[in-house]
Amino acid sequence: MTALPTEAGGDQPPTEPAAPRSRAATWTRRLLPAVAAALSGLLLYASFPPRTLWWLALPAFAVLGQTLRGRRWKPAFGLGYLFGLGFLLPLLVWTGIEVGPGPWLALVAVEAVFLALTAAGIAAVSRLPAWPLWAAAVWTAGEAVRARFPFGGFPWGKVAFGQADGVLLPLAALGGTPLLGFAVVLSGFGLCEAVRQARSARRTGVVRRGAVAAALLSLLAPFGAALGARAAVDAGAEDGTATVAVIQGNVPRLGLDFNAQRRAVLDYHVRETERLAERIDAGEAKRPDLVLWPENSSDIDPFANADAAEVIDRAAKAVGVPIAVGGVVERDGKVYNEQILWDPEKGPVDTYDKRQTQPFGEYLPLRPMIGAINETWTGMVHRDFSRGDTPGVFRMNGTGVGLVTCYEAAFDWAVRDTVQAGAQLLSVPSNNATFGRSEMTYQQLAMSRVRAVEHGRTVTVPVTSGVSAIILPDGRVTARTGMFVPGTLVQEVPLRSSATPATTLGTLPEWALVALAVAGGTWRAVRTVSARRAGTDR
Repeated sequence: MTALPTEAGGDQPPTEPAAPRSRAATWTRRLLPAVAAALSGLLLYASFPPRTLWWLALPAFAVLGQTLRGRRWKPAFGLGYLFGLGFLLPLLVWTGIEVGPGPWLALVAVEAVFLALTAAGIAAVSRLPAWPLWAAAVWTAGEAVRARFPFGGFPWGKVAFGQADGVLLPLAALGGTPLLGFAVVLSGFGLCEAVRQARSARRTGVVRRGAVAAALLSLLAPFGAALGARAAVDAGAEDGTATVAVIQGNVPRLGLDFNAQRRAVLDYHVRETERLAERIDAGEAKRPDLVLWPENSSDIDPFANADAAEVIDRAAKAVGVPIAVGGVVERDGKVYNEQILWDPEKGPVDTYDKRQTQPFGEYLPLRPMIGAINETWTGMVHRDFSRGDTPGVFRMNGTGVGLVTCYEAAFDWAVRDTVQAGAQLLSVPSNNATFGRSEMTYQQLAMSRVRAVEHGRTVTVPVTSGVSAIILPDGRVTARTGMFVPGTLVQEVPLRSSATPATTLGTLPEWALVALAVAGGTWRAVRTVSARRAGTDR
């Protein structure tokens, strides 16, 4: 072989072919992104309640962004699925406490597909200038889809719900959970890009000022916006105050079979209310303006069972104020998860039927197919609950109390239209006894804290077995019970009727971010087509 001349005229030995990559190095190169994706999912899970490590969401998305950046859609889809498993498997483990691992694993397997598709979209727009902006919008679009499909959606695990203790929380008052979640993800991806630019500058000695500025803006702008949004968060009273009593009667024992002891559950809540009445008569407690019972506090239909109606009426007369009772009611051949307004003089005067019932919990989609797989599952939901169709706002001693029953608190629309229907404070009656001492109750409590800021309302959370709580409009928990103990919370709370920007704008911030994601995807598609025509792949 003839030696090639160098520029100086001398000879240069031929270049040796590169040594083949070892099999171990190849496997390491393939495994590292997979491990990073799964660990970033675990990191995001760790940012959720009951932990107060909200800031872990930023490095979680920084690692995810680095893992996905520049990849083609197929490997990005796989890495996104691993991220979804790392996040959702521990987050939703409570769904299998009483029914076994099958439904839990099935739910996670399906929901992780949505995160995988979102990851593929993030990888696509990661090749664009200022990619953290487009990527965060894609994440928001993915959450919007997951909150609606299938079977009405499953918003549990939205990034915003992990930020109840975070400094970005005031953004919920401006644009609701979509804007809050977008801001968190944008900062995380901005952190990723800032680190990448710093490493590049150190390696090459070249500082790309525009790219560095975009990265720092993505990282820091959400915090500046949150600081400005604090002006929209107000815990002051606009319509006076009301003294509320939240009753937690407790349940006889844990598990699904507590419904078989539904009379005991009802009696527990009656007893706790009568104890409050005794304290009032003794001058040890202030008489409330209204009393709030949890979901399923009377699984005996008081409209069909005189004995249940009698004890509820007795409790209402003892305390001397209206009670919102959570009941299971049959009407016209249909079963409803219903809130009943029980007046001490007139008895039941108003009702609210839960509108967003829980698939596989309160009704069973695809019943024939699921029955063919496992008859035990169909037996556990032997009869489907019907849905209500109007927001629930009870007038209780002149106060507009909005009802958002348990699972409904996860849905933006269910809370928003209840506020718009005239709620001056919100109640989220829940029954978490099925899920034992799991993290579920703390995850749900965090949702209610975010909702308080989002709509500028006091939120009460009466739960059969805990944790019951009272939350001010700025998201602070001012009173709470333990778990699986009886308890009563009595507190004077502010009433408000003004609308936050989030309440007024409704879905507009979410759709604007979805449109931004579509614009980013379109731009990336146009660049890809142009690059292919030019014979390059950018």
